[in-house]
Amino acid sequence: MPQPKISLIGAPTDIGAGTRGASMGPEALRVAGLQAVLERLGLEVVDCGNLAGPANPWQPPVDGYRHLPEVVAWNLAVHAAVHRELGRGRLPLLLGGDHSLAIGSISAVARHCREQGRKLRVLWLDAHADFNTHQITPSGNLHGMPVACLCGLGPPELTQIGGAVPALQPRWLRQIGIRSVDAGEKRLVHGADLEVFDMRYIDEMGMRQAMELALATLDAQTHLHVSFDVDFLDPAIAPGVATTVPGGPTYREAQLCMEMIADSGRLASLDLMELNPACDVRNQTAVLAVDLVESLFGKSTLMRK
Repeated sequence: MPQPKISLIGAPTDIGAGTRGASMGPEALRVAGLQAVLERLGLEVVDCGNLAGPANPWQPPVDGYRHLPEVVAWNLAVHAAVHRELGRGRLPLLLGGDHSLAIGSISAVARHCREQGRKLRVLWLDAHADFNTHQITPSGNLHGMPVACLCGLGPPELTQIGGAVPALQPRWLRQIGIRSVDAGEKRLVHGADLEVFDMRYIDEMGMRQAMELALATLDAQTHLHVSFDVDFLDPAIAPGVATTVPGGPTYREAQLCMEMIADSGRLASLDLMELNPACDVRNQTAVLAVDLVESLFGKSTLMRK
């Protein structure tokens, strides 16, 4: 396959989160050398700068949603930017920002796949299932709802962004690293029949088997999108997130995950979400995230043919 041409798209907002700080994530990733690291791999990288959107009003929920109009505005901007770069034959790398922005990103990818007649596979690397709705959410924070919205369970302003409802069929999705799911959310996840490789599965069967199953049946007509929430990682190695959950993948498990995605040769779009420099220590989580992204694009710990 030809080398991807990468477009960095900053989305500096914490509009969907319950803690401030993810708005600083894009700049922290740039400070950690993301563009230079990818260019050292021989990739063409263009930094498209940061998208603009409404400020965080920091208001309580209304009808079960916090900041819904502002979240919609940010996701419309993300959708337009990601769809534009895909249309140019480039690989959009969305720098978050909180994970509610994946609604705009993945709905744009799904729209592009419909237009191109391609299949879609989404890997959701996260500590959380993000399948809450306004009826069951404990907080109203929309960064806990993007998967539900993409699967058609959510406000029309978000579920309809990509022009098709649902934007994402549950069978196209694989969740990896999950270890924190709210009680009501569990029922919805089971009802949607999502394929989830939670930490219990990874503990018992190993990251290799989880990834082999998550990547199974990919072919040349499949667009692979990875939505990488940094809280996927164990907080011992990645403290720079607001929603830490102990017991996540180790450094080597995470590297194996990324290397197996790279080996598939199908990665075509990427979200890098929920980095919160306000919770970090000397930018170490941003540096680790950049290291893992480097592996996603082909760096290997061993010389491989």
